[in-house]
Amino acid sequence: MDPSSAPLPWALLPDNASLGGDGQLLIGGCDTLELAAEFGTPLFVYDEDHLRARCREAVAAFGPGVSYATKAFLCRAMARLAFEEGMSLDVSTGGEYHVARAAGVPPERLVLHGNNKSVEELRVALSEGVGRVVVDSFDEMARIEQLVAGGLAPPRVLIRITPGVEAHTHEFVRTGQDDSKFGFPVYSGDADRALDRAATSPAIELVGIHAHIGSQVFEAQFFELAVEAVAGFVNAHGLPELSLGGGLGVAYVEGEAAPTITEWAAAIHRACEANGIAARVTAEPGRAITAAAAVTLYTVGTIKDLPGIRTYVAVDGGMSDNPRPVLYGSGYETFLPRAVQAPRPKLVTVVGKHCESGDRLVVDGRVPEDLQVGDLLATPVTGAYGHSMGSNYNKVLRPAVVFVRDGDARVVVRRETLDDLLRLDVLDPQGSE
Repeated sequence: MDPSSAPLPWALLPDNASLGGDGQLLIGGCDTLELAAEFGTPLFVYDEDHLRARCREAVAAFGPGVSYATKAFLCRAMARLAFEEGMSLDVSTGGEYHVARAAGVPPERLVLHGNNKSVEELRVALSEGVGRVVVDSFDEMARIEQLVAGGLAPPRVLIRITPGVEAHTHEFVRTGQDDSKFGFPVYSGDADRALDRAATSPAIELVGIHAHIGSQVFEAQFFELAVEAVAGFVNAHGLPELSLGGGLGVAYVEGEAAPTITEWAAAIHRACEANGIAARVTAEPGRAITAAAAVTLYTVGTIKDLPGIRTYVAVDGGMSDNPRPVLYGSGYETFLPRAVQAPRPKLVTVVGKHCESGDRLVVDGRVPEDLQVGDLLATPVTGAYGHSMGSNYNKVLRPAVVFVRDGDARVVVRRETLDDLLRLDVLDPQGSE
């Protein structure tokens, strides 16, 4: 068989994917064709046991204190699942904090991130006893000192530094280089000054250092370089905690490979030992927990063949449920859930229904020759940053999210309705209708 027409690589599907009697895709014992018929499309389908297994793997690899990065995918069901499996939760805004608390996650199991935390976000977190605050700027230190002076208890703080490590990933998701909006840079001396100020401030209980080098990083050596870069700070200050953040990459398309969470953790622990770091080392995986756990199901509405140019396949979603291809040029695979193992010789460009020429989900997708209007088409590895980065552009309704397990499906995020689009509208400045 021509390699370019090969079936979808099975490794890109969730752990508990299997074939039905007619060659259709089952996830968690649920028929994806039936899920689409029952819940509509577009539809995010998550393998719940896959999510739980990755959470348990992270806890085993890093120990207590490892946090799920909620920016990867968050709803109350996901927050509760990660907490149930022993993870803390990394939240970067007041909104993420609110969702996690609404899911029943105790404040002491939350780590508050963010490069521009507001006074109100800090006030809520400190008043409830948030587990950790990752401080990102001198302005933030001043806000914390103001709140503590007003009667709140000093928070336990990690200082986020930028170690000057430039990970080989897209420029928009690099965060460890010197030119970054995040953290205190080492090269300028700000990292030293921040640690000194935190150590002497009565409003701050300094417990550690945080460093994050970027996202979708495929090589563990970059995390080892980050460890080397921060080792002097950690050892010189005798701090008990070191967080290396997240950023572990995942395979999205055929030919890509990434370390497992266990392998990633082992590389970090080896580097810490080699650099004499005695601090408790932790991390904040997000994409590695959720990405491969889900597929997105779409319905094909239009097929437009332009001879000698390309074939456009338009589906009922688009950049509103997966903006990563538009933002980063991210690649995805395509397949038909009715025939998962069928050859895919036909080259197509999968587009959405938005009023943008750049609304392309998959530029060079592969599908069977018998693709037709009305078919269910799927993209795998969409569990991270699809739902969380989605929008209502063109007033398209946000998709539903279902968790599947042991043959049962449950809706954890309902599909939006047209009336939902009007909930925040007011018709005049007084708010009357």
